[in-house]
Amino acid sequence: MKKLIIINGTMGVGKTATSKALYKKLENSVWLDGDWCWMMNPFIVNDENKEMVLDNITHLLRNFLMNSSLEYVIFNWVIHWEEIFDMVLSRLDGLEFEVIKITLICNEDSFRKRVSADIANNLREKEALDMGLERIPLYKNMNTIKIDTSDISVLETANKIIEIIKK
Repeated sequence: MKKLIIINGTMGVGKTATSKALYKKLENSVWLDGDWCWMMNPFIVNDENKEMVLDNITHLLRNFLMNSSLEYVIFNWVIHWEEIFDMVLSRLDGLEFEVIKITLICNEDSFRKRVSADIANNLREKEALDMGLERIPLYKNMNTIKIDTSDISVLETANKIIEIIKK
């Protein structure tokens, strides 16, 4: 059965890097970064744009899940509320696949170092640090498998995910 691997977590925990490593290690896989569907300038969060992004994400996921040559669909996105999982998955009704939800977490010190480095390299805005710190607690009680990336490499994280999905 096809597997939809959803990797979430606050910014800076390694979702994109891990997903990139994972799709390269898994044969017959595809990777969608939810942030790609938000690449707009200016970045405006309103109801119209949220609906468009959700529609684009679920359209792509549906097509990937229907493609007979793909076994693994890897989707990473911030997803800081359980309801966002529900909104995405409800639009994929009628398709047969197994969902594996994995939350990447890290300790506050690691988070500060990673995001501060991104800010210094102009990869994130200054506000990202405070916003990310506020969101960290939202992930603790989610119905997901947690992987702490504080002290492990991207490759180690990808290998842990492979162990989980191959069970």
